[in-house]
Amino acid sequence: MDTRTTLRATLPVVAAALVLSACSGSSDDAEDAGEALTVYVGRDEELVSPLIEQFTEETGIEVDARYGDTPELAATLLDEGDATPADVFLSQDAGALGALSAEGLLTELDDDLTENVKADYSSTDGTWIGVTGRARVIAYDSEELDADDVPDSVKDFTDDEWEGRVGFPPGNASFQAFVTGFRVAEGDEAARAWLDGMADNDHQSYERNSEVLEAVNAGQLDIGLINHYYWFQSAAESGEDEMRAQLKFAEAGDPGALVNVTGAGVLSDHPDAQAFMEYLVSEAGQTYFVENTYEYPLIDGVDAPEGLPTLEELQGPDIDLSDLADLETSVTMIEESGLS
Repeated sequence: MDTRTTLRATLPVVAAALVLSACSGSSDDAEDAGEALTVYVGRDEELVSPLIEQFTEETGIEVDARYGDTPELAATLLDEGDATPADVFLSQDAGALGALSAEGLLTELDDDLTENVKADYSSTDGTWIGVTGRARVIAYDSEELDADDVPDSVKDFTDDEWEGRVGFPPGNASFQAFVTGFRVAEGDEAARAWLDGMADNDHQSYERNSEVLEAVNAGQLDIGLINHYYWFQSAAESGEDEMRAQLKFAEAGDPGALVNVTGAGVLSDHPDAQAFMEYLVSEAGQTYFVENTYEYPLIDGVDAPEGLPTLEELQGPDIDLSDLADLETSVTMIEESGLS
């Protein structure tokens, strides 16, 4: 099944979501306003709306933001095609942007914009840019395990030693993107074997990354596979000294070292689209994400959250992030393995 078909399957859900989540009126309202920039946002409204307000305050540019899940919004964009009212798409992951680019819906960006972002975290064809980096990590119970006890590769968690001790959210988009990266880096058979191995090894399933981290932090789970920022958000709320869960980063090149991105692309010739994109990767925009989501900045001159290794040190699998578009095959593999 191709990406267009897969993403379109979510359209009935997102149709209602878009109506309810438009923060400044319908598409007709945007047309009447004439100057509003329409942005489809595949991230949480509570997180992104303050940044958009900040952008409007600093530039005077009005934004009509429509919120929804990234796969649903990508499906909508594929269905709307050239008739979409969207000018910009801010995506939770690179795969959705890759799917839109493959359909020719994203416009080529100016070199001065793409060159401002670290090359490994944007499209190779110049149609979208990374905005923030999100690293896969291994959370472990530090009262039961030392860092040296934790494998350097996620592949080792299929060993008998880890039976019943490893948890993750198989239905979560970030886990599905991880599996897709595994497939791209090492092939479908290797990814399928790992999924089957985890199912046979009595993995522990959760709905969300945050629940995985909570289980590790409560001593209910030895190992959790999550994105790094969940730990930093929890530590900011409760204090690092209160964190029983600690993090280990997988070895360079391992599928478990994947660094995915949130990213953005332009779908129209709106005169303010470029300004919005520039703001996302400006010092102000990047600092906002660092301070509020603890994600990696993707431009020089803005420091990552304290305690994180550099992106250069992480060295995830050598893949083109645009190739993460084929989530459907990954979801099918996960379901067939019995993990979900």
